[in-house]
Amino acid sequence: MKQLLTLLILIAPLIISAQKTQEIEIMDDTQNEQHFDQHTGTTVFSIAHVPNGEIAYEGNLNEGIFLDDLSWAWNSSVACFPATQKNKFTGKHVFFSGIIPKYSEMEVTVIPTDPSLNLSIYAYEVGVNNDAMVPNLSSCIRCEADHKQERNFVGKEPQDHTRKVTNLVTINRPYKVVIGVTGADGLEEADFTLVVKMKTR
Repeated sequence: MKQLLTLLILIAPLIISAQKTQEIEIMDDTQNEQHFDQHTGTTVFSIAHVPNGEIAYEGNLNEGIFLDDLSWAWNSSVACFPATQKNKFTGKHVFFSGIIPKYSEMEVTVIPTDPSLNLSIYAYEVGVNNDAMVPNLSSCIRCEADHKQERNFVGKEPQDHTRKVTNLVTINRPYKVVIGVTGADGLEEADFTLVVKMKTR
């Protein structure tokens, strides 16, 4: 219970709304379903969709792999992040995957346990039967990413240690979402919490 209260305090600024905040179920990798991806040689953790709710997962970058090729990200058919930002994605990558139901919007936030660590996050949508995993991703419905910004932008709040991807939406059909959590400059170990928030009509 102490762990749950601590997490709620940490992420409270992220989930404040006019509605009553719901308790967030926290799942670690011993509770979470997973499968081994033959192409990447790594474990992909499954995320549950909680319509109009939130769920959190605990992980560590040491459970992931390094990606030698990041060029998929700036391929125009993926357009996830530009080559100029590739150093922000050179740590080990931990993957999560699930289904976004139709008429839904997903928001994903990664929170490093150590606020001094520089994490990044990306997420892409593909068809529900599409098993493509980076770096073997030639195209996708959309890809969103967040990483440390070198400067603040007018009209946006200054960054803190959290990273968030939004605009993961579906309309009249569901899509599979693949989420990658990584770090900058070859980071290979970092505890983190991944918070998945879903809005469904």
